[in-house]
Amino acid sequence: MTTKTSCADFVQFFRSWVSNPLRVAAVAPSGERLARLMTQEIEPLDGPVLELGPGTGVFTRALLARGIPESALTLVEFGEEFAVRLRRRFPEARIVHMDAAQLGQCGLFDDAPFGAVVSGLPLLSMPPLKVEAIVGGAFETMKPGGAFYQFTYGPRCPVQKAILESLGLKAMRIGGTVRNIPPAGVYRISRQNPLELSIGGSKYRSTGEGVGIGALMPEPGHADKGRPEANA
Repeated sequence: MTTKTSCADFVQFFRSWVSNPLRVAAVAPSGERLARLMTQEIEPLDGPVLELGPGTGVFTRALLARGIPESALTLVEFGEEFAVRLRRRFPEARIVHMDAAQLGQCGLFDDAPFGAVVSGLPLLSMPPLKVEAIVGGAFETMKPGGAFYQFTYGPRCPVQKAILESLGLKAMRIGGTVRNIPPAGVYRISRQNPLELSIGGSKYRSTGEGVGIGALMPEPGHADKGRPEANA
């Protein structure tokens, strides 16, 4: 967190951490320096962009500062308290309240492949099968040359080598900052062979006929109903 982070955001984030520390995994929102590192390689031509676990919207604001149109952003957030606030702050963005592990099953994003995915999820606190579902599902939604950007408080990439290899991916550290609480590093995860499309052939793709937007749309006046995930 930095001095630019509002007191209200800090209080909301801290309360969410107290109620579920494994889901939130940090006591304060990510800082602006980390947000710039996370988005430094993303250009307007890379849109649309998918953000996982946007929390209070720190990375979202950084994407807007990079020139990504708000209407080109899809924000997947599990915490209902965060989803409600995100809708007020970014009315032109698409806010989906759901578990990011269902990306490859929900059928919501089949018609608009993303150019990049920005993740604020605490992958280090998740079991490997869930991490694999999130990362594998994210790459199903991406264009062949798309990249997945993930920060971590640990000393190495939070996606295990075995998971990267099983999904045909590679990871590279692209920066880090000590001006964050706690200090963090940023990784770019990309396909080993970007010419190979993952859409349509992955084990994460649902074959159920009933899966689609209608199955996950919110009730009138409520946030999109969903499942579990974390925040930056």
